[in-house]
Amino acid sequence: MTTPRALPNGLAERAFTVAQARRYGEGTSRMRRADLRRPVHGVRVPRDRDASLVDCIALVLRPDQRFSHTTAVSVWGAPVPREHREGSRVHVATIGGASLMRRPGVTAHRVADDETVEQDGLPVSTPARAWAECATLFDFRALVVLGDHLVGRAGLARIEDLARALRPRGHGVVLARAALEAVRPGSESPMETLIRLDVVDAGFPEPELNHEVFDERGTFLGRVDMCWPQLRIALEYDGDHHRERDVFRHDQRRGNGFAVNGWIVVHATAADAARPAVLFERLRQAFAARS
Repeated sequence: MTTPRALPNGLAERAFTVAQARRYGEGTSRMRRADLRRPVHGVRVPRDRDASLVDCIALVLRPDQRFSHTTAVSVWGAPVPREHREGSRVHVATIGGASLMRRPGVTAHRVADDETVEQDGLPVSTPARAWAECATLFDFRALVVLGDHLVGRAGLARIEDLARALRPRGHGVVLARAALEAVRPGSESPMETLIRLDVVDAGFPEPELNHEVFDERGTFLGRVDMCWPQLRIALEYDGDHHRERDVFRHDQRRGNGFAVNGWIVVHATAADAARPAVLFERLRQAFAARS
């Protein structure tokens, strides 16, 4: 078997459509050679190059189509639950009454809105619209995690934007309304959100998020993930980075400053999110000490 002829520079480094190849003078026989993968009908990828299914589908999207739901959320860099990441399908929404996309690996949707923007060169649902779309796929906690991310440090949406994205009726609307009531702009990680939801569900007052703490002289002591400032009780989520030596020493010094100033600091880890009973007991003891 002869070695396939090298592709033109405009095609050799990326996914491309058969129509694009024709404009470079490449015929049907070249498109059938073994050095090209065919992930999507009408699209080719050089075997020595990587291209995601999203990248390939993007080449055949019509102007009235966009990436939606979890696909849009991923493009925005927002958290998607594992069960919707591994082996996930690509979600494509068609605006209006034109034909839906019917391709392997694609979940097609029809939408009436045109809430489409460009992110990383891809047409996607706006962050708020993607959040509302995911109400048909996510459970309550995952939807709150996503909402917290969008209105938090990512700065991709405001709570008002999420509210406007809700439909008057339809699948997922009731869940989305409930989740919206629990979305808060101060959470800085999915685990912080999950622990906050657990704490409130357990009957504790809702904590303030990422609260800055000062001593009586106005010296800044630090910012805590969650706290009840009137009681001087703080709840800190310690992720894996807190195990690093320098971070651990910094946390110890900061903790000493809180203790000297009368604060009780309760620490939580990912294990507490999975089995929160011990965390709840530590919080109960802290609240009892203030009663």
